[in-house]
Amino acid sequence: MLRLGGRGLLLGLAVAAAAVMAARLMGWWGPRAGFRLFIPEELSRYRGGPGDPGLYLALLGRVYDVSSGRRHYEPGSHYSGFAGRDASRAFVTGDCSEAGLVDDVSDLSAAEMLTLYNWLSFYEKNYVCVGRVTGRFYGEDGLPTPALTQVEAAITRGLEANKLQLQEKQTFPPCNVEWSSARGSRLWCSQKSGGVSRDWIGVPRKLYKPGAKEPRCVCVRTTGPPSGQMPDNPPHRNRGDLDHPNLAEYTGCPPLAITCSFPL
Repeated sequence: MLRLGGRGLLLGLAVAAAAVMAARLMGWWGPRAGFRLFIPEELSRYRGGPGDPGLYLALLGRVYDVSSGRRHYEPGSHYSGFAGRDASRAFVTGDCSEAGLVDDVSDLSAAEMLTLYNWLSFYEKNYVCVGRVTGRFYGEDGLPTPALTQVEAAITRGLEANKLQLQEKQTFPPCNVEWSSARGSRLWCSQKSGGVSRDWIGVPRKLYKPGAKEPRCVCVRTTGPPSGQMPDNPPHRNRGDLDHPNLAEYTGCPPLAITCSFPL
């Protein structure tokens, strides 16, 4: 079972993972000797067709030799539109039209930037990076452009948001929920509700978040100090997180019940 110390361990691992990812970004995008620079017109020749010099694609300006995955990228294949160009945007949008196979990602959200980061990790792991393409993400000197710096910042924001979401999920795991036309709704907590294993069960509460249209059901610890307060800190009321200002009880449900039922 995951104890309170285990929750801290998970958060520590999340922070460490974010640091590793940031280091990878600097390694991937910083200066590197021996990298070949392509201009877009030159890269467009690498479509994998007869007489073409190779089969390459670019992602966030980094050029990968995808010859080993030829069946996915060669002419006539499902992802052939990605070959010979930087179509970073389409990795997120799925728009494989000519208008969608572009490298402009300036209006993507931080979460969508993380999707790009995951794709970048995939290509780094499975294919060889052979160079960079000049233009939006790299200048003629092979160095990152302000556009790439903005991408890195967006990815960093996404990683930070993921860390906060993990922290919140550990503090307030989602409830179990079921509904039937015969019995109505039931909300309940368990030691594994929300996919979060722990040594406490908790009680259902509404969690209100700024900007959210509706509250969501979470399980709330009922004993010990509030989350973030060490047991040897100033005296507490032994109510866990029940007094958190963003929480509200469910009308008609006993305050300390682990199950709330709402018949039709």
